[in-house]
Amino acid sequence: MKITYTRSEKTAKNIITFLFKTPQNLKYLPGQFIEINLPHSNPDKLGTKRWFTLSSSPTEDLISITTKFSVPCSTFKNTLLKLEPNQEINISDPMGDFVLPKDTTIPLVFVAGGIGVTPYRSMIKSLLDSKIPRDITLLYAAKDSAELAFLDIFSTYGTKIIKLIAQPLSAKTIIDLTSPNHSHRIYISGPEPVVQSIVEQFKQTSISEDQLVTDYFSGYSKI
Repeated sequence: MKITYTRSEKTAKNIITFLFKTPQNLKYLPGQFIEINLPHSNPDKLGTKRWFTLSSSPTEDLISITTKFSVPCSTFKNTLLKLEPNQEINISDPMGDFVLPKDTTIPLVFVAGGIGVTPYRSMIKSLLDSKIPRDITLLYAAKDSAELAFLDIFSTYGTKIIKLIAQPLSAKTIIDLTSPNHSHRIYISGPEPVVQSIVEQFKQTSISEDQLVTDYFSGYSKI
């Protein structure tokens, strides 16, 4: 499937959102991801393909991805930065089960490790536009407060936001700060090693594995 690039926006420190025209046949659920293929000369070991969670909501006219940039960045991200308006790129069909439960009475805890906040932006924007109320607490961990993204949308929806700046993120921290019980569904999104570690830690708690929903961001080793 092809999508057409329109523009980029600085979202927070070191974080940029890229927006594309939505093809008529593109259908997705908030929280799902796509694979982007960006062929370019002399690609580094990370190659020409990358997975991205859609940060946009199906209620919006454009689709978007949001990603973090470091110095130096990969050849893939350098190519992304050089996209020209109206340039077409190839993507996969949206996929993934990191989506909202259909039962709107389930209280939710969203745990975001750094750029892992992107699926929550998609979910909250969809709920906001659809005027669907849900009990949601967002625990947002970042190494720098300037790297916190999308706070305006979360606040507008009425999300309870707990910020964790330059502190370790662990199962104990999540439990201490959000006080989940057996009725909660806990979503955990962030760098793959961070999420894996937290899931292992939860095995030593009273929280059931069935209560956890995870989204792993590859290519990042830390928040």
